[in-house]
Amino acid sequence: MALRRALGALRVGVRGRSAGPGGALALPRAPLGADPHPEEPMAVAQRKNPDYHGFSAEPDADVLNMRAVFFTGVSLAIVLGSVFLHYMPDYGLQQWARREAEILIREREKRGVPLLDPNYYDPARLPLPPAEE
Repeated sequence: MALRRALGALRVGVRGRSAGPGGALALPRAPLGADPHPEEPMAVAQRKNPDYHGFSAEPDADVLNMRAVFFTGVSLAIVLGSVFLHYMPDYGLQQWARREAEILIREREKRGVPLLDPNYYDPARLPLPPAEE
């Protein structure tokens, strides 16, 4: 009995009786590599509107939303960038040096001293080595 079943399976093939007559192959209904799942919404929107920007499936709303987002983004970048640059610290201390120089000039003009002195230090207060003959 088992031998007959084994010989019958050899005649039918490895696939079994439910696969149809021997030698018949079931071909796939869809092309190879194509999944039968529904198409992605982005691909559908791109087919409907070739200039799709990703904001809306409707072409007019898509263009309007794209322009609004880019206008807002560029405006914010310009405004916030300008505010950031304006309030950056004085890294080189250039502004401080300018203010300090203006204060010193005003003080020396009040005292009547020359603005630039040829001797940076007072020579009478400098300890100099004795002059050798």
